[in-house]
Amino acid sequence: MARHRKTNRRRRGRSGFLYKLLSVLVMCACLIAALTLFFRVDTIVVTGGVRYTEQELRDATGVKTGANLLLLNKGRVAANMTETLPYLNEIGSISKRLPDTLAIQVEECGTPLAVVQDGTAWLISPTNSGRGKIVEQIPSAAASGYGIIDGCQLLAPSVGTSPAFATEYATQQSSLLQLLNALEKAEMLDQVEAIHLGDLSEITMEYGGRFTVRLSYNADYGRKLTKLQWSLDEGVIQDNMKGTFDMRGDSRDFFQQTIE
Repeated sequence: MARHRKTNRRRRGRSGFLYKLLSVLVMCACLIAALTLFFRVDTIVVTGGVRYTEQELRDATGVKTGANLLLLNKGRVAANMTETLPYLNEIGSISKRLPDTLAIQVEECGTPLAVVQDGTAWLISPTNSGRGKIVEQIPSAAASGYGIIDGCQLLAPSVGTSPAFATEYATQQSSLLQLLNALEKAEMLDQVEAIHLGDLSEITMEYGGRFTVRLSYNADYGRKLTKLQWSLDEGVIQDNMKGTFDMRGDSRDFFQQTIE
């Protein structure tokens, strides 16, 4: 009799376990069905873009209407956009707004400067990563509309990649990218007419249509540009003056006026 009762208890235990397992499987199936049937992409909203149209930005995501919103890979969406549209600096944010909206914030690259070589011009923009980016290839004749970078030779340039110099010019490459980023942060890049890297002892920059700026390699360009901007904004340099800022020294920079 006791043995019979133990057998019944074992049977009830197995039945309870099977019931719980079946319940979990049913709940999982319902969840999967909900993910499959609901939360599908109906709207893609992209903000922050100026150079590209809204349709170009949406198409670059690679996301099709009807795709499952919850299962989207944000990293893949960001990579699709930056690879397809080279003027995009980075993707600021990607958010999934239930039930059906994908919202994306983008940031575009700064003002590009041109490196002319072999009959073509490669436009280089600073990026948040500090590595810079080749954003476009144009005919050399069209480079006159951009500030020029000379005294360097790009290795195997390609749109969408970071600019690379020969190994022996590593200092010029790193200093150029640091300078471009500092100019972008200071909102001074639009006034740059040329950056000369041909002299291995210094960088020379033509700025604002009136000034030559001499800089050392691997300098604190943010601090140098702050001093330059202060000189121009505070009336230290008059509007009709032209000349050269020698900013190579660590302690004292000076301006030499050009008399015409």
